[in-house]
Amino acid sequence: RLKFDNVAANSIDVSSDRDFLLEFVFALTVIATHLSTWAEEWILWSTSEFSFLELPQAFCTGSSIMPQKINPDVLELIRGKTARVVGNLQTLLVLVKGLPLAYNRDLQEDKQPLFDSFDTVAACLELAAPLVAGAKLNRLAIAERLDRGYLDATTLMEHLIGRGIPQRTAHELIGRLVAKARQRDVPLAELTLDELREADGSLDKSVRDVLGVENAVRAMKSHGSTGPELVRQQIARWKKRLAANTEPRP
Repeated sequence: RLKFDNVAANSIDVSSDRDFLLEFVFALTVIATHLSTWAEEWILWSTSEFSFLELPQAFCTGSSIMPQKINPDVLELIRGKTARVVGNLQTLLVLVKGLPLAYNRDLQEDKQPLFDSFDTVAACLELAAPLVAGAKLNRLAIAERLDRGYLDATTLMEHLIGRGIPQRTAHELIGRLVAKARQRDVPLAELTLDELREADGSLDKSVRDVLGVENAVRAMKSHGSTGPELVRQQIARWKKRLAANTEPRP
């Protein structure tokens, strides 16, 4: 028993249709593209310029000339192999785009790109999981960069909007404060109350409650946003979903 859902309704469709194959390789291409995006992010974050994370040595190699250099080889290969998977999808689309109905010998060429895409994505996923598990985040470096990014500018703008200032006006006023803070090379939270009142003369000490990265992140409360409690909910949701998907089928 092959356990098909049903009997095919059309014999010509059975012999000539390759939609199932295109859809499968398209899904593999989407997975590969997401893996490539992740790989590029982590390659960038692991550089000395960022130092946001430390990659496990088992997935890196040294340089042939620079003894201090660590090359993120596995991430680079995952990013590079995505090109093969994208190319395989293009190959299949071009293969079927001019065929007449019923079986044509051209379809003999659909096997290699199909199998190669599956093998490539499966290998990338097999490497990605332990690589993520073995990586270490440099929380101090990340926190230091966040403090320099003026992430609380939007929160402060929304604070002004809540006090009745039109969005366009609030946007311009906060832009001026950010320019002042950049000129002094300080975060918004280190501006004096008098300087903050240049945006809105009625501001008082309570404005400190919306300044700073932690306050800015906590202010994100809409569904799907980045507030700590909402992120915890997302993590719990995905753990539950992944656990359900990994349970053995009867």
